[in-house]
Amino acid sequence: MSYKEEFVEFMLSAGALAFGDFTTKSGRKTSYFINTGSYKTGSQIEKLGGFYAKCIYENMEAGNIPKDINCLFGPAYKGIPLVITTAIALNQKYNIDVNYCFNRKEVKDHGEGGSMVGYKLQDGDKVLMIEDVITAGTAVRECLPVLQAAAAVKVEALFISVDRMEKGTGELTATEEIYEEFGIKTFSIVSVEDIKINRFC
Repeated sequence: MSYKEEFVEFMLSAGALAFGDFTTKSGRKTSYFINTGSYKTGSQIEKLGGFYAKCIYENMEAGNIPKDINCLFGPAYKGIPLVITTAIALNQKYNIDVNYCFNRKEVKDHGEGGSMVGYKLQDGDKVLMIEDVITAGTAVRECLPVLQAAAAVKVEALFISVDRMEKGTGELTATEEIYEEFGIKTFSIVSVEDIKINRFC
């Protein structure tokens, strides 16, 4: 069994992949729903991080993304546990000790202040964004100004668990729009086609 097949089985067992009649954040109707908020145990989040880390490592080895990544960024809120578990898995499984950070939804006006938590981004840093899924690319568009306000960084790629392969705001898919608009490649652990191939829908 490939790691993609393992991931589909994992999502089903964790209740993160369900079938029925759903409406996505963008208002679209869909026959399936992916919800990383369904992961709720230590073993599940540890395993999830391993899948993300494998996807990142494989794309590093294939030359699709640089090996000298400075930081992983997780958009609040679902991206926060994802970026932490991915950073841990990269260190444990591949000896890649990389910084991580995430944003606050509300800017903190006391203590250290600011909208970012974790690694302090530096000009020239190469960043990977870690998200759960992408439907219309809304989270990416919201977070890029936050990252650019912190430092002059380059977001090398977006890593997601599932590519829904749906259209964005126009005729292109959301991932194609993100690349065309910002030059950011998207890599997924699986796509909806992988789910279909596995005959779950």
